Order: sequence, then C-alpha cells, then structure tokens
Amino acid sequence: MKTASANTSGSIMDVFERGKVVKICAPMVRYSKLAFRTLVRKYSCDVCFTPMIIAADFMRSVKARDSEFTTNARDRPLIVQFAAQDAQTLADAACVVAPFSDGVDLNCGCPQRWAMSAGYGACLINKPELVKDMVRHVRNQVENPNYTASIKIRIHKDLRKTVDLCQKAESAGVSWITVHGRTADERHQSVHYDAIKTIKDSVSVPVIANGDIKYLRDVESTHQLTGVDGVMAARGLLANPAMFAGYEDMPMECIWDWVDISTELGTPFTCFHQHLIYMLERVSSQPERKMFNSLSSTSAVIDYLKNTYRTLEDLGT
Repeated sequence: MKTASANTSGSIMDVFERGKVVKICAPMVRYSKLAFRTLVRKYSCDVCFTPMIIAADFMRSVKARDSEFTTNARDRPLIVQFAAQDAQTLADAACVVAPFSDGVDLNCGCPQRWAMSAGYGACLINKPELVKDMVRHVRNQVENPNYTASIKIRIHKDLRKTVDLCQKAESAGVSWITVHGRTADERHQSVHYDAIKTIKDSVSVPVIANGDIKYLRDVESTHQLTGVDGVMAARGLLANPAMFAGYEDMPMECIWDWVDISTELGTPFTCFHQHLIYMLERVSSQPERKMFNSLSSTSAVIDYLKNTYRTLEDLGT
C-alpha cells in the first residue's frame, strides 16, 4: 500500500460549504486509479473516489492492499470506496486507510450479479439495518472526527424504500449519500431525476447525483432538476477528463497531460492505452481508432499521437 502522510487539518465536508455544485470523479473499476485521479484534478474535479475495493480481501492480503490502494500527497480530497458485507470488516478497512484519505464510501449500488450474489453492492439497498450498522461502525471506530462515511446507492422501484434507507443511514451518521438514479435492473434507461430530488428533499445531509453526466452543462441541469449538492461523473470523464473545467471537447493538452502523468507514475501499458482509447473516441475517425487500438507499446502510442495530432486543429478543438 503506497501512501502519503496524513492530513487531518480540515474536513472534506468543507467542499459542500462553498455554495457551488461539488464535482466528483466516480469509483470506476480499473480506471479511477491514481494516475487518472491526478489528471482530472488538474481539470477542476473537486473530489475523487478510488475504484471499488473488496474490504475482506483488502484486510486479508498485504498484496491486495499494495495493488488496490495507491496514493500520494497530491491525491486529495480522496474517498476510498469499499464493498463489504459486514460492519466490522468495513470499519477495520476504514481504519487502515483513514490516515491516507478523507473518507470511505460503502458501495450499495453495483448491479453486477457476482457482487450481489456475494452480498455486496446493490443488494445492500434491501438491508437498511445492515447499512445503518456499517455506517455507525465506521463513525465509531475511526479516530479522526473529520473522516467521512458515505454510501453510494441505486434506487428501488418503490421509492419509499429508498427514502427509508437514506433516513436510516442519516440517523447512523452518514456524511453524504450518492444516488445513481436507476434501479439495480436498469442499465441504459433514463435517469430518474424525480427520484433523486425526492431523496434530496427527505434528508438533511448532502446528496450527490450520479448518472448520464457527459458535459459540464449536465452538471448544472442536474442540479436544477434535483437540488443536489454535487454531481458525480464516470463515463463522461473517461471520454473527456477536462469536462469539469468546461471543455465541450477534450483539449489536446489533456492527452499530453495524461502521457506525462501516466509515465511519471509508471502506469501499466494496458491502462495507459485504454484511457487514451476512451479519450480519442469522440474526436477520431473509425480508421484512426482501429489503427490506434492495435498499438502495443507506450513508445508506439506516443509516436502515433505525435504524427497524427500535431496541432489542436487536428483534434477539431
């Protein structure tokens, strides 16, 4: 576990006091790792999440801790997201990462079958008493009073169940709640903004909206529709890591920032390449994408970028 020194001078909750919608990078398996968090922070992202980490594996194995959680002094504010199925394991994991992060988040939203069958993710929205207990354990066992305990959920078809879950979490001391505005069965259906608004109106803690945030204008429209305190983006940031800074299209300097950051941090080629595939998808032709996707080394990628996108105009920006 490669980590930075503790920072206990203030609370991440201060970001909600600035009167602006908080802009957050979502937890994304394989993608929201240190290098990508470093990139989006350069382009007006306020808070970043780690990818989801299975708390039991994290506590069981030093190798898992070293591979799953890497950070540095610039990587703040940082929320570590865990998948857990019991309160003590979550609290134990939170105590391990607390000196090196600003909060932990309990994943109650992953809809994948393997996660739900193992007792993780979206199945937890049907276990409000367990979620309440998990939040309380983190709050009681992490010594830093500024350390946050949040949850990320999906909604029920019967929204009363979701409101009950959120109110129980609030009573246990949850710091904020992120709401992905779809049920566990929905994938590409429209986000239920009315449901997010109902949840926001039912609790007094900050609420974050998640789902279909592809441009900066989506941040404002979601805020207007729901009244939320923050907005979390996933795929929109993969396609355009500069989105939160107001760029409609990904700027060429963002490509070179990614090359520099990932090289500096020793990002494995597969991850380095895959991020660029996402970043170039909107701005390159099909033949260009086919050629780029076939590249198999960092040097080949850099040569291709230099030869293909010499100027900002080449990217159409």
